[in-house]
Amino acid sequence: MNKTLKWSGSILTVSALAVSLAACSSGNNGGKGNAEQQTSGTESSGSKETQPPKLSQLSYWVANHAAAAAQMKTYAEMGMYKEREKESGVKVEFQHPPLDPAQAKEQFNLMIVSSKLPDVIEYNWNDYLGGPEKAIQDNKIIKLNELIDQYAPNLKKLLNEHPDWKKQITTDNGSIYAFPFLRGDDKVRVFFGPAIRQDWLDKLGLGKPETIDDWYNVLKAFKEKDPNGNGQADEIPLYLDKDLLNVDAPFLGAWGINNSFYQDNGTVKYGPIQPEFKSFLETMNKWYKEGLLDKDFAAPNAKLLDNKMTTNLLGATATYNGGGIGKYAGLMKDKDPNFKLVAAPYPVLNAGDTPIWGQKDFAFNGIGAAITTSDKNPIETVKWLDYAYGEQGELLFNYGIEGESYTMENGRAVLKQDLLTPSNGISSQQAIAKYNRATWSAPFVLSDNFQLQYLALPQQKDALEIWSKPTVERKMPLVTPTQDESSKFASIMTDINTYKDEMLLKFIMGVEPIDQFDNYVKKIKSMGIDDAVQIQQAALERFSKR
Repeated sequence: MNKTLKWSGSILTVSALAVSLAACSSGNNGGKGNAEQQTSGTESSGSKETQPPKLSQLSYWVANHAAAAAQMKTYAEMGMYKEREKESGVKVEFQHPPLDPAQAKEQFNLMIVSSKLPDVIEYNWNDYLGGPEKAIQDNKIIKLNELIDQYAPNLKKLLNEHPDWKKQITTDNGSIYAFPFLRGDDKVRVFFGPAIRQDWLDKLGLGKPETIDDWYNVLKAFKEKDPNGNGQADEIPLYLDKDLLNVDAPFLGAWGINNSFYQDNGTVKYGPIQPEFKSFLETMNKWYKEGLLDKDFAAPNAKLLDNKMTTNLLGATATYNGGGIGKYAGLMKDKDPNFKLVAAPYPVLNAGDTPIWGQKDFAFNGIGAAITTSDKNPIETVKWLDYAYGEQGELLFNYGIEGESYTMENGRAVLKQDLLTPSNGISSQQAIAKYNRATWSAPFVLSDNFQLQYLALPQQKDALEIWSKPTVERKMPLVTPTQDESSKFASIMTDINTYKDEMLLKFIMGVEPIDQFDNYVKKIKSMGIDDAVQIQQAALERFSKR
């Protein structure tokens, strides 16, 4: 691991006048000279110790979330950040891209080439072309190792106590590049999976499906036996789109593969070209032809999905525990008291098999708040970010404001009931979003105490148990290709992903015959997938040696 910060600038020991001038002007170095002087801690020989300037304002770029955007224009209106401003004296100017992921990505790409960046950018830095190490080398964000060591005692303590966390947030070169979002316990790392209408199953006298054949029989019954009871054949048995397939392979995982890269006893493979992928496509094609798979699956649309679920048309999908099972329970509470969406096991091919693919995430999912080279006061920014990892920050970021969103009972933070079961037609996630970001992500450690309260409904607690069964032994950790590897990998996979997604739809919809699968595999191989697999293999081996 590198021991020093790599700042541009002339020298560490400068006159008091130079320090003063540099503190007032960022010049062309994005403020890095100022950071350098702060890190030095002293002026020239015989001078008094230099104090970093007081942080009063901070610009912060971060993706918005639908639960917050429905109620506020910016995170600055959120209870957590209003309290943080009051306590710290730091006013944060939040900059949010559009909610649409493609538009957000486009805005990030436009922003990152600018010579003047926001002070902090919260992002999944593995999506940066070249990875986080390349972002440091490109002079966009700063390496944080020494700053954390000297000025972030809370995060430093946590990383010392959890070396596995430190391994996950560090690049192969030893760089820590962001203040991470961390899931602190297994209970907060399981939050997604197949879900089905229990009230429909009960009405038809059916048990929860476990195998792919079970699912076929249940979906057929949903299609043909009018479980919504309106006398019309309008039921949509299953909604499953390509985006949901990418979240740890619901249904596809029954064949032991996923929709991207995975490892099999340390050997990296690419799921969409495996023979098992053909079997999956054959099954989905059959379900589509028989009207079991929603005809709108080809164009993911969250609002349309919400509408179908809340108008009593949809029987099953793959969804989140809080933002799906909990959300729909809240939205349907007054509309249909019989509505009950519950977790179903990750499917297997044969009864009695243990599911391999499921959603159990690592502590770190890649999202973190990086300090950019435009930040004129990185030391104070580090201190501001580090607050979230301490005792008071843990309460604020997980629970919001004491007396408003939670109370302390026997030394434990307890969320208020009107947040967990709101009565004003909004979901629990939206109610909590008025106070904090604990129901999605932020640079802090998510508490299992929060999660177990947020998942207040019995069916949500059951989901934790049901969805945690898969072994997830084939899941890839968050590897970081080198700069050269990353550029090559991105070049290869941009075209492959476009082609793969296009062919996925064509195969399922029957536009392309399944007997063309071998030609599809040949095409992907001709596009360089073997080179991409080798890059992932090398990165996995480096990760294992960290």
